[in-house]
Amino acid sequence: MAKIESSFKNMLLSLFLISAGMSAALGFVYSITKGPIEVANKQKEVRAITEVLPTFDNDPTANVKSIDGLDYYVATEQGKICGFAVKTFTDKGFSGHFTLMVGFKPDGIINNISVLDQKETPGLGSKMKESRFKNQFQGKNPADFELRVKKDGGKVDAITAATISSRAFCDAVQKAYDGYMQNLKPNTIQMPSDSIVSDTTNLPKGGQ
Repeated sequence: MAKIESSFKNMLLSLFLISAGMSAALGFVYSITKGPIEVANKQKEVRAITEVLPTFDNDPTANVKSIDGLDYYVATEQGKICGFAVKTFTDKGFSGHFTLMVGFKPDGIINNISVLDQKETPGLGSKMKESRFKNQFQGKNPADFELRVKKDGGKVDAITAATISSRAFCDAVQKAYDGYMQNLKPNTIQMPSDSIVSDTTNLPKGGQ
């Protein structure tokens, strides 16, 4: 009986040592990969901002503004605001959460949209990344362009056999627009002192 007890204790000790070793190894790998992952994510974010905005000459990521889960970026060219990018999300996708970067011109018109992360069904909901679907939002102002699929009375052509994903995409864009109108009014934008905006005449005048 004592022999069995001793074996059981040895087994527990072995499991503890193995678990401790694995935890240490995982912690070591995380510490090594954390930096490169953050750099890669930053580069992905910058590429998306560049894709959705008009030409700019500042670094919009240097003064990101985060409110209620959305990130806001102000782009300028020669000291004048030329656009805004909003990193938005939805939890209504067929596979749940996905994120977009939506670019707006100063008058509220959508310039372009980039899909940052999604896990929708390949060949169906994943087609949200294709220009054929995304381009229908370009040049549209959500103030008069109903961001709902046509099946729901809106103006958006849904992806064939992926209505849920299409609705979720619209939800994320609408969330970006609502946040843009609420948080990027002239009196709420605080530019850094070395990048003072000299012309705000074309900024949105508030309201949703």
